[in-house]
Amino acid sequence: MRKLILVVVLVLAFLATSLFPSSRSVLAKTITPIPSPTPTPTPSLTAAPTPPAPLTEKTEATLGPLELLLKNQKLGPKLPWNPVKYAIRGAVAAGVPANTIVLLLLLPVVAMVIAASRHLIGLRGFGIFLPAALSVVFVATGPIVGIALFLLIIAISTLIRTIFRTFKFKLQYLPRAALLLWAVSLAVLGVLFLMPLIKWPILVGVSIFPILILTLLAEDFTRVQLGKSAKTAISLTTETIILALLSYLVLTLKFVQTFALLNPEIILISIIVVDILLGRYVGLRILEIVRFRKLIKS
Repeated sequence: MRKLILVVVLVLAFLATSLFPSSRSVLAKTITPIPSPTPTPTPSLTAAPTPPAPLTEKTEATLGPLELLLKNQKLGPKLPWNPVKYAIRGAVAAGVPANTIVLLLLLPVVAMVIAASRHLIGLRGFGIFLPAALSVVFVATGPIVGIALFLLIIAISTLIRTIFRTFKFKLQYLPRAALLLWAVSLAVLGVLFLMPLIKWPILVGVSIFPILILTLLAEDFTRVQLGKSAKTAISLTTETIILALLSYLVLTLKFVQTFALLNPEIILISIIVVDILLGRYVGLRILEIVRFRKLIKS
């Protein structure tokens, strides 16, 4: 029994260190001795190396490797195969952040992944814009913080809807949405005010942009819940989060970022071809095949 408890503690410790690398590296300090001619070593505080910054932040840790990739790439003639490469270098030289260019190049890839998930797999979600925007939120905040904030906003919007329905308080759509944003702002402020007790440093850097995107998703959740049912709303919301996590993986994979930045022409043309092929596909989706497999066999 003691061995089992020890194994569980070790596994939890490993998960905690792998899920929160940024907070660990920011807070962790190591004491390293400095060699001295005297026999007594003098300890010195050395900060642990910080992890790579998110792709959405304009920092030296983010821009440095990307700009170094552009600098080390050997280019051929500008026409006909390299016009976008030269345009990227001109934009970066003019002051445009390289991470912004990478995000703009990868957003069509994310949209293609979402469209493929809908037409080939059968995942619905809330359209194509919200999963893509939510994936950018995950890049900015991390998936754990993003999902936690999303669940908080969903709970607040459901509570507001329940209050309106209980007290038969009828409002037009826009004033009701404004009240929802008011309640969400208070809820997030409450979480930030509890930071001395929560002691979760990763929440400190949350900006208003992820909160607005998550509020928009919560608004769609409430609309579907009003129009159809809570079960349908939960299903669509879950599928939206799954699509956003898939898109988040696409945005954060280093080799995808590198390939998009160094081969933008291939990325842009491939997206057009794949999107056209997806648009012409009219067969069964994977989830439909699984659902109707008995009928198909018969």
